[in-house]
Formats: sequence, structure tokens, C-alpha cells
Amino acid sequence: MTDELFDIAVIGAGMAGSSLAAECAPHARVLLIEAEDTPGYHTTGRSAAFWHETIGGPQIYPLTAASGRWLADNGFLSPRGGLHIGREDHRDHAEAFVAEFATAGARIELIGRQQLDQIVPGLRPDWIIGAWEPECADIDVAAMHQHYLGAARKAGSVVRVRARLDGVERSGADWTLNWNGAAGPGSARAALLVDAAGAWADGVAALAGAAPIGIEPLRRSMVQLRVDPAPPETLPLTLSFDEDFYFRPQGGRLWLSPHDETPDIARDAAPEELDIAMAIDRMEQAVEWKVLALERRWAGLRSFAPDRLPVYGFDPVVPGFFWFAGQGGFGIQTAPAAARLAAQLLLGLPRDAMTADIGAACYAPGRFAA
Repeated sequence: MTDELFDIAVIGAGMAGSSLAAECAPHARVLLIEAEDTPGYHTTGRSAAFWHETIGGPQIYPLTAASGRWLADNGFLSPRGGLHIGREDHRDHAEAFVAEFATAGARIELIGRQQLDQIVPGLRPDWIIGAWEPECADIDVAAMHQHYLGAARKAGSVVRVRARLDGVERSGADWTLNWNGAAGPGSARAALLVDAAGAWADGVAALAGAAPIGIEPLRRSMVQLRVDPAPPETLPLTLSFDEDFYFRPQGGRLWLSPHDETPDIARDAAPEELDIAMAIDRMEQAVEWKVLALERRWAGLRSFAPDRLPVYGFDPVVPGFFWFAGQGGFGIQTAPAAARLAAQLLLGLPRDAMTADIGAACYAPGRFAA
């Protein structure tokens, strides 16, 4: 393919790029470019796969709430429940945490030890306070990702995998993109270039001549354990108020993370032994379960802007360059509303019922211009 013309070229076919392509495709001719053999290989495919209202903080809540309605209506959520747990010295933080998100509109309540015993069997005695989120749910991430890829293709998007971008140049009103892949070199032109490259976002920006924002990849580790007693499927997503572990059941096993955010580089991330050991140690300080086997381990990259808010919008200096990056650990659960909002900003479309209450100014890349 040589210099095929598109309205929009989206770099990265994970959840971010595929959802935005699906939203834009009914209105524009879209090219979706993915460096890996399979879309979503690095982050989307390694998600812990849950939706809960308090992730990311109050400025993320509008995206979360709007996306939750779409996810439920389209059958991608299964009930789970979410629970933050803490000791006596967490009480002030727990009360403030609950009050802040309840004010924002989340369903969340403070609970005590008696209720905790009914929710988490085997909880050690010093864990006496909890924040219960009944709306927390599991996300079928694979089905959601395939939905967006399918919708993008059905609406006419062209998806190129194994196409590693190695050159971008602005010429007149268009971008020229060049890549290398299994099928050899390729190129295309597009009026607008979207950076949805996750951990690689600053690198793509540099190719396009845009100033890097400072989007940092952080490694998040996960382990699958066989424990005794086996976790009940009714066990909620359980997180500590110190944000140093969380766990949830998965098919009779336990998925456990040390809630790590270790600075890394854009790569195929792998867990480190120390992180896995810390996760198990922290879990054993919270519950009286016996670890029978460590069955599986993996890691993914979460990419944050310096202020930990996502970056949606046109670059303030480079014309035709649009940021859709820095979506941290909340990118999957906010994807429906984020993609809808970004498509409206990208194409100049009016807001709709999903995005009407979302303020976009705090996500604009211009906040880093100074």
C-alpha cells in the first residue's frame, strides 16, 4: 500500500485506539495502526478487568459513571462489588474517602467489622473498617475490545497490524506515515494523526514533532494463586486503603496484585520476583488463607501523565496532532465515554447525553504547554 488517503490515522489498536476508531469511523475514513501481531497485546490484554467508581479520583468519576451505563447496557459487566479495607489508623482517611465520592455521586458507604466478616471470610482481626461499593463489576475486556474492533471495521476502518511506525511527516494539510511490518514497508496519508499509543505515546509524539508530555509507563504486576480455602465467587474486589494490594476471585483461583506502580520503559513488561513476594506477604497480613500454589504471573504497563489525568485533545503547537493517551489504570473502564468525548473533540461533533456532563478542559494537552 502506498500513500492511501485517510481522514484520521490512529496509532495503537488497544482499547484506547480501537474505541476511538469505532466512534470516528461512521463520520470519517479511519486507519488504525498497531505495531504488534495482535491488538491490545501489552495493556488491554493484561487488565485485571474491573469497573469501580472510585478509581482515578473525583476528576475521573464523570468518565467512569458515563462509561458504566454504556458497559451495563451492552452486557459487558457482571456484578462483583468492591471493598476497600483498613485498620483503625485508616479511619479518618476512610471517612474522607467515602464522603468525597458520595458527594460526586458514587454509591459507597462506610462499614464496620461485623459487615466485613460477612463479605470477606478469614479477614484478620485488625482489619475493622471498610468502604463498600456495591456497583463495582467485572468487565469482559476481551469481548469489549473485540466489539470496538469489529465496529470500527464494520464502519469502514482499515486495521493494520504488525505495522511498526518509523516515520511521520507533516506536508501541507496531511500527515505522511511510514511503517515496517511483516508484509514489508507501508505508507499512508491522513489529515489528522491520533496518538493512542499508551506507553509509547511520547515516542509517537516525538516522531511527529510534538513536545513529549512526560507520559510515564508504570509496571503493574499480577499473580494467580491457588489458596485454601478457595475464594468464593461472591468475594468482592478487595483493596487496601494503603493501596498496597488488591485481590479478586477468578474461576476458583485468586488474582492478586501488590498494587505496584514501578517506573519502567515502553516494552513487553514482565513481573519481578520481589513484586510477587510483596503481593503474597501483604495478602497474608490481611487474610488467614494458605497459599497452595503460585500458578501464573504477568505484568502490564499503565501510562500516566505527570498530573495523573488523561490527555485528550489537539496538541497546542503541532497542527493536526491529537493526543488520546495517559489513561493510567482506568483506561478500560472509562473507554466508552473517553472515546465518545475524544471523537467529538476530534471531529467537531456536538456533545450528546453520554458526554454532556463531562468537562473536557482538565484533560486538554494545553495544560502542559508552559
